[in-house]
Amino acid sequence: MIAWVLYDIKKDKVRTKVSKFCEQAGLYRVQYSVFLGTLEENDKDTLQLKIEEIIDTETDSVYIFPMNKTELRQTALLGQAFDKDLITDEVREIFL
Repeated sequence: MIAWVLYDIKKDKVRTKVSKFCEQAGLYRVQYSVFLGTLEENDKDTLQLKIEEIIDTETDSVYIFPMNKTELRQTALLGQAFDKDLITDEVREIFL
């Protein structure tokens, strides 16, 4: 599935950890507190559990929105938007 992760987290240390969790899950940073990418269902669940363990539910908010390819293609991108071609469910391999 394609998923958006958006957050508003008060503490810098926790915010940094959440961004690292998103990057480790293979998500692409769209804005400072917004990530987008492809996640398998179990990876989404793992990410959700990791985030739930460290945030303060009284002050922080995190949203994980699933989206399908058709909806992504229909998304209006205005101004300095991200490249939709970076978001795919294809497996990519990098050789060093």
